Amino acid sequence: MEFIQKYFTGFNNDQLELFARLEPVYSNWNEKINVISRKDIAEIYERHVLHSLAIAKVISFNPGTKILDVGTGGGFPGIPLAIAFPGSEFHLVDSIGKKIKVVNEVVRELGLKNVKAEQLRAEQLKTKYDFIVSRAVTAFPTFVSWVRNKVSADQKNSLLNGILYLKGGDFPDEIKPFGKRIHIYELNDFFEEEFFETKKLIHLSF
Repeated sequence: MEFIQKYFTGFNNDQLELFARLEPVYSNWNEKINVISRKDIAEIYERHVLHSLAIAKVISFNPGTKILDVGTGGGFPGIPLAIAFPGSEFHLVDSIGKKIKVVNEVVRELGLKNVKAEQLRAEQLKTKYDFIVSRAVTAFPTFVSWVRNKVSADQKNSLLNGILYLKGGDFPDEIKPFGKRIHIYELNDFFEEEFFETKKLIHLSF
């Protein structure tokens, strides 16, 4: 929790309580259905929650914004972002059923009303969203091919609609085809912990 309070000062007491409950809820469910490595459970606030909230450093989603989280795994970045932006709508999808089961149980236990989680592939969806978020589920051009026709043209936020993709390392060849529509944010500009030294956030606008 100290990571959240260190970098985010605008959360109210209800939001801070929800963030505080993430570790015990995930630890309990991870004992039953392993969706997060044992090592990472001990570092859940740095490696999962804070990493997810890097998106909140570049955009404050306006109420009514619709966000799709593709390949959500155990619910990241979707669940921390849903706590941060209770006025926005989050649709979390993953092709692996056991992961979505955990996500739905976490959502139920936390009482999150702005999250829907389903076992689906992105290609199956017909809905349009303002933003599509993910944590490096595949090579970036492949990801874009999955979701490019699912971005709404109706702009509601200061940042142009598109993809917000958390990724590590260097990937010049992956982003080259997208030219000036790409903006890269270095996460070590936001967070000083060593974990974030090579982590980045890609914004591809549509």
